[in-house]
Amino acid sequence: MPEIQAGLADIVSLLKKSDFFSRLLQDDMYWLAAKSELASYPAGTALFHAGETAQRFFIVRKGSVAVSRVDGSGRSEEMARFVAGDSVGDFDFSRGATYDAEASCAEDSEILAFPGRGSTMDDLVLERPDVSARILLRTVAMISSRVRSTQALISDNAPWVRELRRQMYTDASTGLWSRSFLDDELHRSLEPPAAVVLCKPDRFKELCDTWTHAAGDAAMERIAAILKDEARGLRKAWAIRLRSNETAIVASGCDPREADAVAARIAAAYKGIDLRAITGDPGFAISASVAVASWPEDGQDLKSLVEQAYGLLMRAWKEGGDRVYRLVADNSGVADNSGVADNSGVADNSGVADDSGVADDSDGGGEEAR
Repeated sequence: MPEIQAGLADIVSLLKKSDFFSRLLQDDMYWLAAKSELASYPAGTALFHAGETAQRFFIVRKGSVAVSRVDGSGRSEEMARFVAGDSVGDFDFSRGATYDAEASCAEDSEILAFPGRGSTMDDLVLERPDVSARILLRTVAMISSRVRSTQALISDNAPWVRELRRQMYTDASTGLWSRSFLDDELHRSLEPPAAVVLCKPDRFKELCDTWTHAAGDAAMERIAAILKDEARGLRKAWAIRLRSNETAIVASGCDPREADAVAARIAAAYKGIDLRAITGDPGFAISASVAVASWPEDGQDLKSLVEQAYGLLMRAWKEGGDRVYRLVADNSGVADNSGVADNSGVADNSGVADDSGVADDSDGGGEEAR
């Protein structure tokens, strides 16, 4: 292949496109540039074949390179195509591996090879052990980084992993997200300002004691439907089961006024739950105790904020229910749904027990676990 005459500065610029050389000293780079070879390659020229030991790698300056593999039937199948600025074979070169595919120029191309023809990495080690040691360190870092990236890609996209995450983070009986999802994952997707609205049905124990736990399960199905509908109507929200009959809506893009509106809608929806088919008593109805907070306005740490809001939720419930309390940022008091400030402080900052379940690994857009 005819060699292209180019200045060392141009070759250094090409070499820096490889992870190998991205952080080496400038003097090192010019020495390495002198050990490289920039040449013209006609279309169809092979850079390497399967079964060969990787003795060099290539950086595409112009044109493109196709990497292909022969399948069981003997047919060559293209696996990837590299264009200007891409490195080809650097990972195999870093490990001294044997190529398991072949690479050839898909068109007339200009390609930089390192090291150039007539040299091997062993030759360079003997000539400049100091530079070679720095390259070795970069090699270890590059391999580690790519292994981690590959593992993350496999972990995030393997169907069985997605299904496992779904099962881990969804409450099976309601289809809501679980408390473990709130603690472990939600902060990665939440965008400020966000509403944190916690809910607990009033008279739930009376419902279960009088009409059995089957009645409670039926009521929870209706409550879950309310929360899912509310989440779907918001830009990016998650309906969550904290534990037992305690639930939450966490919604991105909701300022404090919008958070209050979400709380009011949920409280009204609870009152509209029709349980007559279950109880046979038209006079029995449930209402909701609700606590609302805003993140990060009322607290930077989401988990801590939820715990504070939970304490406020229990206070609303213990004080008779059918009310909405808002968390005050400095914890000096709360405001109930009548707008009257209560300066007695926030009571019971206990946390919420974890709720096992399953989760879908998608995020946003009126999120519900499926």
